[in-house]
Amino acid sequence: MSMNTQGRPTSAGDTTETFRPKTFTGNRALDMEEPLIFEFGSVETCGVDLDEADTPEFELGGHERQAEIGLPGLAEPEAMRHYVRMSRNNYAIDSGLYPLGSCTMKHNPRLNEKMARLPGFADIHPLQPASTVPGALELIDELAHWLMVSTGMEAVAMSPKAGAHGELCGMMAIKAAHTAANRSPEIVLVPESAHGTNPATAALLGYKVVSIDAKDDGTVDLDKLKETIAKHDGNIAGIMLTNPNTCGLFERDIRTIADLIHAAGGFFYCDGANFNAIVGKARPGDLGVDAMHINLHKTFSTPHGGGGPGSGPVVLSDKLAAFAPLPFIRKTDSGLELVETNEATTDGEQPFGRMTAFQGQMGMYVRALSYMMSHGSDGLRQASEDAVLNANYIRVGLQDLMSLPYGVRPCMHEVLFDDSFLKDTGVTTLDFAKAMIDEGYHPMTMYFPLVVHGAMLIEPTESESRASLDLFIATMRDLVMSAKRGETERFSGAPYLAPRRRLDETSAARKPVLKWTAPEPVEISPSEAAE
Repeated sequence: MSMNTQGRPTSAGDTTETFRPKTFTGNRALDMEEPLIFEFGSVETCGVDLDEADTPEFELGGHERQAEIGLPGLAEPEAMRHYVRMSRNNYAIDSGLYPLGSCTMKHNPRLNEKMARLPGFADIHPLQPASTVPGALELIDELAHWLMVSTGMEAVAMSPKAGAHGELCGMMAIKAAHTAANRSPEIVLVPESAHGTNPATAALLGYKVVSIDAKDDGTVDLDKLKETIAKHDGNIAGIMLTNPNTCGLFERDIRTIADLIHAAGGFFYCDGANFNAIVGKARPGDLGVDAMHINLHKTFSTPHGGGGPGSGPVVLSDKLAAFAPLPFIRKTDSGLELVETNEATTDGEQPFGRMTAFQGQMGMYVRALSYMMSHGSDGLRQASEDAVLNANYIRVGLQDLMSLPYGVRPCMHEVLFDDSFLKDTGVTTLDFAKAMIDEGYHPMTMYFPLVVHGAMLIEPTESESRASLDLFIATMRDLVMSAKRGETERFSGAPYLAPRRRLDETSAARKPVLKWTAPEPVEISPSEAAE
């Protein structure tokens, strides 16, 4: 065996695992067993020394707290260790490939984070006078300009906070346009492959949702669409369609669909969750779209794991531009003006109301504009091309072992598999996904879209390298072959190596335990104590 200059063997030797000790602490090296802060902190003490304060006179109208807050006091090292250890249990895009389909979990360049933390943007307050934040208004206006350019649309509402909020904004603009024209159509058409928030948004606004079937190739059935429009002649408010759709396929008949909807007196709302596949390649405005939300936290690289933050500006065609909600920015001879009330509007401006208290998510705007400016038009186009290329690379690497519901055909930025390749293996879609956790991967989107049984939707995004994709493909192939060899134990109890084993997720969602309560003391007999 070769030796290094210190005389130690350069080989690690035999690393075959033959013994796994049961540790006293429950820790496994750097994998710490972290108790709840309630279990090692004390509610009777505070982690820092504070002088006794005078009890303030509350002005909450009887709604002030009636009991102690009940939080355990922790010293700074204890609090820091707790959150660092907890953070190690989170999967993140900075940890590895995050293949959630339709979510676009891409790398977030640190340049964007640095820009968002500039004091002139990070420290402003939504209630300070608009005259004191001209730079922020200019940035919002600049971002709005490029959103309109990239989509080929006439106007943009910047205030919606996320995708579903943007959907609501776009549909409210559509409803306002119908009202202004003295029309009150009742039907919104929604393809069966749509995101679940689409029919929910339409229903929230009082519309009746009519589903449109898909063809065998996963795209909208034009014949069914024509039949439905004819059946509800004069009563069509619009359509809510995703393109590329949730099956990872581009709706090639989108211009025809738009023409049919417009001829029926309706408007075309496009769900922009999948815009990351076509930025710089196709403009929704050229495809006949009247309104579309844009997830800045997907397409333009804002971190959005863990439920936020998000931002969902909505671009509007010339037919809907007048109905953009308050507040909005107007260019005047003296500069930019923030229009916040109906009294400040001019002829031609008919805002349907206000979506949120303030302008929107400032940090998200900074990150998105930083991303756009650092990439340029050619870089944004290449990002779209690479996202599609990476998804097809995974498709080709797995199509001989995993099943494609719509056949061997190119996809867009995400590839959809179904679970038919697991037939007769005794392994379920959920089992397969849980085994991915043991391999160090977050599972792909499962059971969505609903049009495919046992759906597995994978979106690698453009920011994964070929080496990263090769390892992911090889891992997936190993899992598939293991399932087909009948090695069900690898799957049925997975994950085995995560800090916690498989949970009852249904019960956790339906009966969440949101408050910690101290366990009841357990009496132990002397004989039991001796044992």
